[in-house]
Amino acid sequence: MAESKRGPQLARAVSKGLALAGAILLSACATVVPRGPAPAPDRPAVQKPRPSRGDAGGVIAGVPQDAERNRVALLVPLSGSNAGVGRSIANATQLALLDARSQQVRITNYDTAGGAAAAANRAIAEGAQVILGPLLADDVRAVAPIARRAGVPVISFSNDVSLGGNGTYVLGYAPSQSIARVVTFARSQGVTNFGGLVPNALYGSRASSVFLRAVEQAGGRVVSLQTYDRAPAAVTQAVMRMNKDAPFDAVLIADGSATAAAAAPLLRRASPSTRVLGTELWNSDRAVATQAALNGAWFASVPDNLYRQYAQNYRARFNAAPYRLSSLGYDAVLLVVRISRDWRVGSAFPQSRLRDADGFAGIDGAFRFGRDGVAERALEVQEVRGGTTVTVSPAPTRFDD
Repeated sequence: MAESKRGPQLARAVSKGLALAGAILLSACATVVPRGPAPAPDRPAVQKPRPSRGDAGGVIAGVPQDAERNRVALLVPLSGSNAGVGRSIANATQLALLDARSQQVRITNYDTAGGAAAAANRAIAEGAQVILGPLLADDVRAVAPIARRAGVPVISFSNDVSLGGNGTYVLGYAPSQSIARVVTFARSQGVTNFGGLVPNALYGSRASSVFLRAVEQAGGRVVSLQTYDRAPAAVTQAVMRMNKDAPFDAVLIADGSATAAAAAPLLRRASPSTRVLGTELWNSDRAVATQAALNGAWFASVPDNLYRQYAQNYRARFNAAPYRLSSLGYDAVLLVVRISRDWRVGSAFPQSRLRDADGFAGIDGAFRFGRDGVAERALEVQEVRGGTTVTVSPAPTRFDD
């Protein structure tokens, strides 16, 4: 959730956030939830919640009729191939409004499946003062210039850091931060010699640059860095090349858990005690904990403790498990609700408030937007252990200025 933190401790901000949206803590016992998406409902419309607490501002489709509340547009895919995750985000925003009991914000949903630019134009024409979304990087690129001309900030759910700035904010989980965090932790545990396996793609190229820089800054050494294509035997060939440079203490595999699990046994043939390192991709990968070959692997991600409680609440209201990314929608709404306390109805959204240096606290932990418009996050390090994941390095309680 997105409660502003003005004290020095981000932990206090989390406490304040929980007080604002107390419904997320109705149960003290968290259940284990799927890391991946739940099956998408057959109906294209956003699911309506079970009656609870009355009208808390509401989420509607079309032109909002309430002129006494600040207007927020949610741009996500509500139809087409990405409708499942889009609807889950939309449900999460509704849940956030209900939990916050906000009387100052009204959210209107706009389907980006028919064109993100058209959805943005319509939202702005209908009075939107801030845009939440879109989800996909290409959609953000289409929406950003439209919103910029209208003076409407965009809080996107993409993780493409190149999109940040000029009124566009990137709330998604940046791979660079995850890699830097796990490398720093590994170095603190005595890892000196690192290896890297990265795919031949934009993600892999960016991961390589971050990885090399992170190892250097941590005082380690990159023994070998290998790339691979998506061909069936490509990873095996890359590992064989890497093993010529063995031994290494840890190897970053910048890919999903299935690829990492296939590579891990091959790596250990040359370096039996090597530690596998993953990226933020593993946090939304429902199979990561079940991959026996990844037992002992480390990866950095947003904290999961509050998410589990949120997921329990989501299930109770919508009778389905949420997509992991839906928490971005929840946190974005609570952020807007917090700022709305100082946002006069009918006036421009106070964009400067997004740059609070102390940051905000959310379901996904503490975060703050930098000058580049990218959300800097306080990440934890998790270890795959015995069919589950456990936290071995908690998220920091404060940002280093």
